[in-house]
Amino acid sequence: MKRSAIIFHTAALTMLATPIAACAQPAQPEAAMAARDGQKGTLFVANKRGNTLSKVDLVTGEEVMRLDSCTNPHELATSPDQRWVALACYGGTTVDIFSAEDLTKLKSIDLGENARPHGIVWHQGGTIYVTAEGRQSIFSIEEPLVGEARLTEYPTGRSGSHMVAVAPDESAAWTTDLGSRTVTRIDMSGGAAPFSVAVGEEPEGIDLAPDGNTLWVSARGSDQAFAVDPDTMVIRETLDTGRFPLRLAIRPQGDVAITSDLVDGSLTVIDLASAEVIRTIAVSGPDEAEQRFQVTILWSDDGERIYVAETASDTIAEVDYSSGAVLRRLAVGKGGDGLAIVD
Repeated sequence: MKRSAIIFHTAALTMLATPIAACAQPAQPEAAMAARDGQKGTLFVANKRGNTLSKVDLVTGEEVMRLDSCTNPHELATSPDQRWVALACYGGTTVDIFSAEDLTKLKSIDLGENARPHGIVWHQGGTIYVTAEGRQSIFSIEEPLVGEARLTEYPTGRSGSHMVAVAPDESAAWTTDLGSRTVTRIDMSGGAAPFSVAVGEEPEGIDLAPDGNTLWVSARGSDQAFAVDPDTMVIRETLDTGRFPLRLAIRPQGDVAITSDLVDGSLTVIDLASAEVIRTIAVSGPDEAEQRFQVTILWSDDGERIYVAETASDTIAEVDYSSGAVLRRLAVGKGGDGLAIVD
C-alpha cells in the first residue's frame, strides 16, 4: 500500500449505528479454544465511522452491546476502579463518560470551542488527561465523576497535539504533535513553560515506561521508534520499525514495547532493556494491510494478548504474544479504533 493512499483520521462520518448483538468472525477450533482458555474481561471499542461504542465479551468473543455515542469517537480510557469508560469525542468538544456495565452515559464534559479531544489517559489518581487537538492544548479533568468536574487547560503551543502520556506522579505530561512534528513536555505544576523537540517525521505513538525513566515514541513518517529522556527530551536511542508505525504500546510488565505498523499489517517488538528490535509479529501482512487498516493496539493486563484495531474491516484482531498467532477476529462497529479493557 502506497503512503499516498493512506487515509488517517479523516474518514467520512456517514455511517449510523443500529443496535445489534454481533458475533466474532469464525475461527479455527484450535484457535477458538486457545482464545477462550483462561480468558476473561470485557473489551470496549470506539467505532469512529459508526459513531458508536461497542462492548465485547472476551470469553465468548461476542459483541454484546453497541450504542450510539458521539461524532467520530476515537480514544478510550477506563477508570481506576474499572466501573467507567471515558470516550474522547474527536468530532466535537466533549469527553463522555459511560457505565462499563450497561453503557449508560453518566455525563458529557465540555472542553470548549473547537476542542477536538483525542488522546486520553485516566490516571490511577482519578484525574483524566486528554488532548484538545483543536485548541493546541491538553486538559486535566479532576474529579470527573463527582458533580462539576474541575478543568485546567495546559497549552502546548503546537499543531495537532494528538496522543498523550502522563507521569506516574502526575508531575508532567507529554504529547505527540502531528502538525508540528514534535513531542512536547508539559510541566503540570505550571512552574515551567512547555518545551518541544523534533522526534522523527510525524511522531504519533507515545508511551512512558512503567518506571517513568524513558519515554518511547513512534514516528509514522520515518518508520522509527525513539527512546527519549522524559526530563531533558534528549533522544537516547533510535530504532527502525516496520512501515508507518501509528501507535506504540509498552507491555504492562515493562519488558517490551510494540509498534502498530499500518503499511506492513504487523507489530514490531522492541526489547526495552537493550533498545533493540527482537521480532516482528504478522497480524495481517502487506497484502491485506489496506483492507484491514491496522491502527490502535492494546495489551491485556497480563501481557499475554494484544488487541489490534483493524479499522477498515471493522474487526479487532486478538493476538497471542508468545506465539504471535492471531487467535480470532472480533466483529465490532464501523471503524473500530480506540480500545479499552476491564477485568
